[in-house]
Amino acid sequence: MAYQVIIPAAGQGKRMEAGKNKLLLEINDLPILIHTLNVFQNDEACNGIFLAINPQEEQELREMIESNQLTKVIALVPGGKERQYSIYNALKHIEKEGIILVHDAARPFIDKGLLHPLIKAAEKEGAAILAVPVKDTIKKASGTIVTETVERSSLWAVQTPQAFRFSILIEAYNKAEEDGFLGTDDASLVERIDQEIVIVQGNYDNIKLTTPEDLYFAEAIIKKRKDQQ
Repeated sequence: MAYQVIIPAAGQGKRMEAGKNKLLLEINDLPILIHTLNVFQNDEACNGIFLAINPQEEQELREMIESNQLTKVIALVPGGKERQYSIYNALKHIEKEGIILVHDAARPFIDKGLLHPLIKAAEKEGAAILAVPVKDTIKKASGTIVTETVERSSLWAVQTPQAFRFSILIEAYNKAEEDGFLGTDDASLVERIDQEIVIVQGNYDNIKLTTPEDLYFAEAIIKKRKDQQ
């Protein structure tokens, strides 16, 4: 059940309006990035973490990784202009076999208990993603005019990590590079090579911290988890 994980962390997160990489913002006295890395550091099945970074932040991140004893961080690789380019760079440094996870650095609340079912699904089927059923009513619109109410029973909100056999993921990335295709997530690239993708149900705590308002939700999740201990 061993795996390696790629975590793109080179974006500046402009929607967070923090004036710096949002991953360096602290929640519960630790940077967001450290919360995320700790999940994989503490998972016995994780064989290595590959972090795609902004080279200008390399020294700061190396010091942060060392001070938090994150021994599973194998390599810091240069990030690209787009998330997809960052992950492709990391894939070129990774061991070319087994299961690869890709996880958003700004999702620090991934439940460790979801990782192993996700990996098992990827080992069996080749590709698996975490997702949760959509709760809201979804409308399609032309501009601001509603054109359709979408049947939500078949809709899922996709999360990370997403898990793939290395051979499948690298084929998908090579194909995207060849075609000049830019996807919204890794699964969208894998879909293009006609690989079936299995959904493993995640949970609603696994939010992506994108805007300042999300930090309030983060504090609430931390409090809830403390209360449950």
